Amino acid sequence: MNPGMVIPVPVLLSLLAAFALTIVPLPGAIATARPEWVLLVLVYWGMAFPRRVGILVAFLAGLFLDVLQHQLLGQNALALAAAMFIVLQIYPRLRVYPLWQQAVVVAFLVGLTRFLNIWIQGAIGFPPGSNLYWLPILTSALLWPVVYHILRDARRRWLLHLT
Repeated sequence: MNPGMVIPVPVLLSLLAAFALTIVPLPGAIATARPEWVLLVLVYWGMAFPRRVGILVAFLAGLFLDVLQHQLLGQNALALAAAMFIVLQIYPRLRVYPLWQQAVVVAFLVGLTRFLNIWIQGAIGFPPGSNLYWLPILTSALLWPVVYHILRDARRRWLLHLT
């Protein structure tokens, strides 16, 4: 295997944490606003390591998310792969945006994944119950600066250990 294609340890650990945060039981009102943790982590690592964390990693993470959430196999995989494709197209510009502009892009990406998921769910006969379905767009955008700083610090610490 090409050493350039190995997924860094912080990426794997942060994805595991994102999966855990995705399935942690929450009260009903808060559960509808749950941020898209896996997407947030993938966006950050797609910007940081675009050659290592790409569409395939997003697709595989989406498949794992489908299994965790008992959803149609491939539903989240398609949505996350589409979002990662966009991230990989714009990551040089996205890196230099201020955090508030990155949060706007993240809101768009979450909206895209939510739209793709609602489209697939509607096609198989399971539309969402209310407009609260769209609330994770807001919560994900608001939490983006926190996720960004946590993952940036983890990446810097990991790189210091390598030298």
